[in-house]
Amino acid sequence: MALDDYITLGRSGLRVSPLCLGAMTFGQEWGFGTDEAASHAILSEYFERGGNFIDTANVYTKGHSEVILGNFLNKNFRRDRAVIATKFFGTMYPSDPNAGGANRKTIMQALEASLKRLRTDYVDLYWMHCWDKFTPIEETMSCLDDLVRSGKVRYIGFSDTPAWKTAEAHTLAKLRGWTALSAIQIEYSLLERTVEGELIPMALELGLGVTPWSPLKFGILTGKYTRENRHKASPDRGEWITSQLAKEKTFEVIDAVMAVAKEMQTTPAKVAIAWLQAQPGVTAPIIGVRTKEQLLDNIQLDIKLGAEQIKLLSDASKPKLNFPFDFLKGAGTFMAAETKINGEAYGESLLAPKTDADRFV
Repeated sequence: MALDDYITLGRSGLRVSPLCLGAMTFGQEWGFGTDEAASHAILSEYFERGGNFIDTANVYTKGHSEVILGNFLNKNFRRDRAVIATKFFGTMYPSDPNAGGANRKTIMQALEASLKRLRTDYVDLYWMHCWDKFTPIEETMSCLDDLVRSGKVRYIGFSDTPAWKTAEAHTLAKLRGWTALSAIQIEYSLLERTVEGELIPMALELGLGVTPWSPLKFGILTGKYTRENRHKASPDRGEWITSQLAKEKTFEVIDAVMAVAKEMQTTPAKVAIAWLQAQPGVTAPIIGVRTKEQLLDNIQLDIKLGAEQIKLLSDASKPKLNFPFDFLKGAGTFMAAETKINGEAYGESLLAPKTDADRFV
């Protein structure tokens, strides 16, 4: 699979690359990342190889990420070729209660500021970065519909939002004749699979594209951390990483990834991304890189995992999902014992009566 093997985003007609380039590393205001020249080199390489899908946010590197991307789009580049996704919700002005969130005032000012930094008239995909529990979802969806109708936004999606709230928003939009959601953005990897309980089934049912962030779990799935050196991980990387490295389960997953990588003579990162791309509903994992070399390593989509390799990785990383996921595994037999529906065969039920004499009718 190559970057120009485009795929439509959910049930929309928007064509995007099978790997999205994350721009959170553009700018060095957070103490890491790349300067503008290096960021532009990464962007050039990505587009030259057929990529077209870029993901950023208003708050990434304090707004500098959007500025860097905007400068690139206005330098010998045809803007319409790119699918630019950015986000609202994060505040750029602490102490101002309306500077962040998903109310109408916030969304409209956030978009205008993003358009200015991006130096463009529109964004292709506008994400709600997180769920705003203080704002009625009708207000958020009505505003987003207005922005689509104005031409300043092409498609909309939700990031980091519960399945029940996403489904409510999507259904409400359909009912009201507003612009419905096209995609969700969620954390998803071999080390974060709890989304398979509610979010992934919801996306499949509603026809939403899925763009997973952190497909390598903050670099852990590259194999650079081992049981022996895990204590050397810098505390500056945050509790998300240090807590993950404290779990033996993490290294059981890494062991499986390393075994498959050795078998296929490839890198652990490629194995982890290939597993993710093979999962139902996944459209385009978001990859974040700091160098052109890292980009080239991650976009070489030259492996396809076999069924046994996928099973090995899936078994090693199997999550414990919330109720009623496990309970519903037996629902088929409970509902339709000793029948076969859509290719699924159901066995004998311990609850159902066996003969007419057993039934109270």
